[in-house]
This record gives sequence, C-alpha cells and structure tokens, in this order.
Amino acid sequence: MVALGTTGLDVFPLSLGGNVFGWTSDQETSFRVLDEFLDGGGNFIDTADAYSQWAPGNVGGESETILGEWLTSRGVRDRIVLATKVSALSTAKGLSAGTIERAVEDSLRRLQTDVIDLYWAHYDDADTPLEETVAAFDRLVRAGKVRALGASNFTADRLEQALKIADSTGTARYLALQPHYNLVERGIEDDLLPLAQRYGLATVPYYALASGFLTGKYRADGSAGSGGDSPRAGAARKYLDGRGRAVLPALDEVAAETGASVTAVSLAWLRTRPTVVAPIASARVPEQVADLLAGARLELTPAQAQRLTDASA
Repeated sequence: MVALGTTGLDVFPLSLGGNVFGWTSDQETSFRVLDEFLDGGGNFIDTADAYSQWAPGNVGGESETILGEWLTSRGVRDRIVLATKVSALSTAKGLSAGTIERAVEDSLRRLQTDVIDLYWAHYDDADTPLEETVAAFDRLVRAGKVRALGASNFTADRLEQALKIADSTGTARYLALQPHYNLVERGIEDDLLPLAQRYGLATVPYYALASGFLTGKYRADGSAGSGGDSPRAGAARKYLDGRGRAVLPALDEVAAETGASVTAVSLAWLRTRPTVVAPIASARVPEQVADLLAGARLELTPAQAQRLTDASA
C-alpha cells in the first residue's frame, strides 16, 4: 500500500473504477470483479452518484447501489478505501451547499456505509461561489461523514482559487486531484500537475487506459481483440492518430521486455509521473482484473518510462 498524499489513507496503487457497475457489468458480474480485485490485494474503489445514468433505463446511483450491496454481503467495508463523487447526477447537479448535503446522504445510503473515505467534486460548478462549496465540504469532514476531499475536472485556476480559500479560512481543502490523464492525453502536464506538486495533491487519473485504447486492443490495421465491439470501442479508436500510432509499438516493446501486458505497462507508466499515486481503471469482467493488478505492481526502468514518454510526446 502507498500513502494517498496527505489524506491519511493508504491505498493499493490502482483504483478500481466503478463506472461499469450497473452498465456493462450486471450485479453478479460486478461482484465477481470486486471479489477478484480484493482477493488480489486491491482496496481502493472509485465510483460516483452519476454512474451510470447514461445507460438506457438507468437513473444514476446504480454503481453505488451495487457496491453497497457487495460491501455489506462480503462484510469488508473496513478493508476498502471508498471514493465517490458529487455534482454530475441529473437530480443532484452542481456544488451548492444544499446539493452537497443531500447528495452525500443519498450516497451514504446507497453505499450502505456511514462514512465516505474520499469525496470528489466531480465537476466544477461556476454558478456556485467557491466559498460556499468549500464551506459545505468542510462541514461534511467535521461531521465525520467524509474523511478526505478531492477535485476532478477543475481548471488549474479554479482549483487553486478553491485551495487558497480553504487555506485562508482554515477549512478542509482538496487533497487529491482526479484528472483525465494517460499516455495519449497529457495536457495536464502544463498546469494541473505542477499545481498538484506545489500544493501536495495526490493525483488519481481517470481514463488511465484511454477507454481501452491503451490495452492494445485497437490497431491501425483495423484489428481489435476482445472487446472490440464494446460500448467504448468508438472512443478508443479515436486515438489511432499520429500519437497513438507511435505509442503502441513502444508499449509492445516494453511489454515484451518486462513480460507484462500492454495494459500493465500503460498503468505502470502513469505511476512514474509526478504526484500520481493510483490510476483508475475498470474491469468489465473478472478476467480483466489480473492485468490491472499487475499494472499496480510493475516497476519500469527509467529508460523504459522515458521511451514511452518520448513516444507519446
């Protein structure tokens, strides 16, 4: 386990994404995925109240509900670092004090727990004063409903404003950053990563595998391995551009050298980046979990990490 920045939480260096629970994975399959992750040494699970409201027939909260049923049926709440989010659910939109107060109670109920270990602001809310949001989150921490706070999908400017408000008022502040970051999406290196370094934020990147592209399934010759017709296939194939075509051969080379999968190498590269503690990746079926666990344990040499960095520049 590794320290999640200054949150006081110790986590496995990979977070299992819960976005597929109740979407491409039904409850039974989700339970098997979660069992596999826990049995393999994982303890850090990421979900959101909005997962998976985009799926036909869903209203949101499906992932939290499945996760809560699993935690209770297995009796393992004390072994899990549990993260969820607020602001994107259609019935709990934004970061006003009232929305946060209602949303946390709904998430606690669905998750069948009395405390959320890491509570993320899923998206920034420009219509609510940052002071109001910061104060609302602080009240949750003081009430013992939330242990630590994080910010996702913020610009560097807005995030720094929120951090300064919290520091100046002596209230709980964001201690973690959840950005879109992987080998083919490196835009945060110009502003958000330096900000995370300055403020001591732990970075937990989402879309760590670029919607499956960095598993090596999708190739320029049109071939696609298992999952090639999955709901995320279109999003993955968009990376078959100049950068993507350069990254895949480099991944193949490092995978051959290490004996690991392309998936594991992609995750291991992220873990070499400044402030990154635990990339987020999801598994639709339990058979996919082994590669995620391997990615949390694989140590690249500096030369291998640099080769990937250069290929994706």
